[in-house]
Amino acid sequence: MFDFDQFLGFLAFLTILTMGFWLMIFLTAVIVPYWLGGSIMDLLKEKKAKRKAAKEQKA
Repeated sequence: MFDFDQFLGFLAFLTILTMGFWLMIFLTAVIVPYWLGGSIMDLLKEKKAKRKAAKEQKA
């Protein structure tokens, strides 16, 4: 039915497929939200610094 080489190839395919699946889950659940949160925090800090600098120039 199956040769041992075919079985090893099938196991390698399943291993790579499973690793890719869990990598995508990890990226969408952890890395992307962390990246977006950091970007938003940085943007808010820049806006706050601009407002503070504009306020200091007026005074």
